[in-house]
Amino acid sequence: MITGWDSEPHNLWVDGPAQDAFAALWRTFAARYRGLPPNALSFDLVNEPPALGLRGFTREAHEAVIRRTVAEIRRADPSRPIAIDGLDGGHLAMPELADLRVIHSGRGYQPMSVSHYRASWWPEHEHLPEPEYPVDYDGRRWDAVALREFYQPWRDLAGAGVPVHIGEFGCYDYTPDDVAQRWFTDLLGIFAQERWGYALWEFAGAFGVVGHRRPGARFESRDGWMVDVRLLELLRAHRV
Repeated sequence: MITGWDSEPHNLWVDGPAQDAFAALWRTFAARYRGLPPNALSFDLVNEPPALGLRGFTREAHEAVIRRTVAEIRRADPSRPIAIDGLDGGHLAMPELADLRVIHSGRGYQPMSVSHYRASWWPEHEHLPEPEYPVDYDGRRWDAVALREFYQPWRDLAGAGVPVHIGEFGCYDYTPDDVAQRWFTDLLGIFAQERWGYALWEFAGAFGVVGHRRPGARFESRDGWMVDVRLLELLRAHRV
């Protein structure tokens, strides 16, 4: 949903035919894979819904689509685990769906000036200075305290018994590695303290533990892979 959706002929959030097709698609998947154990397959309904106000997107529109689709899936397969991504690219919590008995999936990319420095697909990357952390960005001072405040709505959901996990996080490979390491330490500290499972965007690549090019990173050979050992050690230290 982050890239290319504006070229689609229908808008899922406002067009009835798109909503009918979306519900039918997930109903078909649910019926097709009924019988697979819950720990073998889960459904993530929409990858990173857009920002509020974009092309008619609202919390109410999103809630209606998600509630309808979850009901369709559960009619076909009541035990299938379902995840829903936060709004605005996965960042905003959804307390209006706290009663739905699904997994709420957040993201670990704030502040974007650290995680997406020189990321060409993100328009706001242009004209940003080389990142620091802690950093002043988007009207606030980002540090460990600010990160905890940012995740407070997600912590509130978890406190109410809603399953929360971080479906993506990571740092693009132009951010200096010492900056990335300070940020990773604060971010992973929150995830571990809250007992939230988490996943790097990728294993190998620009956001991975293997294959990135962040300046100053230290790599060692592990089982045939050149691994960012400092990031690997951080992940191990904050294992949930």
